[in-house]
Amino acid sequence: LEISSLSEKDILVLRLDLTDRSSHEAATNSVLKHFGKIDVLVNNGGRSQRSLFVDTNLDVYNAIIELNYLGTISLTKYVLNHMIQRRRGKIVTVSSVMGIMGAPLATGYCASKHALQGFFNSLRTELTDYPEISIINICPGPVQSKIIQNVFTENLAKSIENSGDQSHKMPTDRCARLTLVSTANDLKEAWISDHPYLAVCYLWQYAPTWAWWLMNRMGKRRIQNFKSGV
Repeated sequence: LEISSLSEKDILVLRLDLTDRSSHEAATNSVLKHFGKIDVLVNNGGRSQRSLFVDTNLDVYNAIIELNYLGTISLTKYVLNHMIQRRRGKIVTVSSVMGIMGAPLATGYCASKHALQGFFNSLRTELTDYPEISIINICPGPVQSKIIQNVFTENLAKSIENSGDQSHKMPTDRCARLTLVSTANDLKEAWISDHPYLAVCYLWQYAPTWAWWLMNRMGKRRIQNFKSGV
């Protein structure tokens, strides 16, 4: 309101729980009642993970999939119904470079992001009769945010003790700006990351054998640091 020409009626904030899928239709209808249409849906809810699979309870994996994957496609379903009626719209999903590659200490998180990639890439093929509906996958690398403070650990009741230094990660505003640029240009998929993480994405895509070798070396060191509390 302070930096734009928007007025109070141009803004609506709704409390939303992605895991409460029974509330998603009502939330969608509330937005439609207020604005009359939905032009863009940005799926940006989720939690990451920091734990070894052998130490992690299965209910953690259930919670990750429930939030990151099922919650996202549930909300998408109700919004997409409206976009199909209008025959236009953009669905932007914040995936991750972890939806492209694998990494230690994040087996459940990687699985949920791979699931989103597979789902939305498949959904895009079901919408060929609606060329004005864009399915856009955003795959950020490490970004400065509070996602680390809120990661899943080996059990649902435990929080992470040391979130580590984030100064080396991409600033949040740059990631947001590049996401908007990708959305405005209808990119089907955008990798948003600094090097060396972006280089690893390309290596994983075009030279997977080298990528597996590199990730094994990096992963061993990362697990050692994790166990020592770094």
